[in-house]
Amino acid sequence: MSTSINEFNDILNAEVHIDLDKLRESSRHGVPMEIRGDVWKYLLGVNPADRSQELTSVKIKSEEYNAIEKEYIEINKRIRGEVGRYQKIKNLDDTNGYKQIFENVIGAYLNHNRDVDYHPALVHLCAPFVYCMKNEYEVYYCFTRLMSTLDEYNSVHKINERVANFMTLLRAVIPDLCNYFEEEEVDINEWASSWLQNLFAKELQFENLLRLWDTYFSIDDPIGFHPYVCLAVLKNARENLEDLEQSEIRTSLLNLPLMDMEQIINQAFNIHHEILEKQISDSL
Repeated sequence: MSTSINEFNDILNAEVHIDLDKLRESSRHGVPMEIRGDVWKYLLGVNPADRSQELTSVKIKSEEYNAIEKEYIEINKRIRGEVGRYQKIKNLDDTNGYKQIFENVIGAYLNHNRDVDYHPALVHLCAPFVYCMKNEYEVYYCFTRLMSTLDEYNSVHKINERVANFMTLLRAVIPDLCNYFEEEEVDINEWASSWLQNLFAKELQFENLLRLWDTYFSIDDPIGFHPYVCLAVLKNARENLEDLEQSEIRTSLLNLPLMDMEQIINQAFNIHHEILEKQISDSL
């Protein structure tokens, strides 16, 4: 059951300490767009739960961000081009000068992490923060927090291994669809790599992506849970996919239709639970 905006405001307006457990529990069921940015800052640990430290933390972060070099001439044009494409595909506006925020934040991130190469996925992963946060420095710190989490996970769990594990799950949970993909010679790696590495940032409709990330930022192991969401998405789209041919399947998987995200997330938790129960029973 979703939490009302007033209930969220009660949590956020606490005088001494933000109750993070309560905030996480409420956010798992979705956060109203008007306060999503404020909630995400606490869920991601960008803002401290201790209100007495908040003003100091905000001041330090704002000053630190202002001091970072944001100009990255070699890639600015590529960022602008990718932002334009993303906004067009996702029907997002640019009335508030969002393109400049993308350039500044991604430029600052790359300047601060010289070992990282530009990739279009940076635009997709940054977009939810650009459209939800009120201040540019908040976009930067939320984005870098997410990137740090992804990098840490990706350094331990290589993508080939993750795709192979996902294929095992797919064959176990939706064998008919798996067989159909093989018959149609669908390249699993092409879409599964992007799905798994980038938390659906490119493929989901934007409102679905924001709703999904509400849950991800509220749970302990969102990246570990993500494959089960991928399975739930495929279960939901199965009938439609089995009517399509190879090229149409590819197009559909790389730009998913609007879905009932609440249903998808609940189904993912159920799939996860069923697989864990089966593993326990098999080990007895």
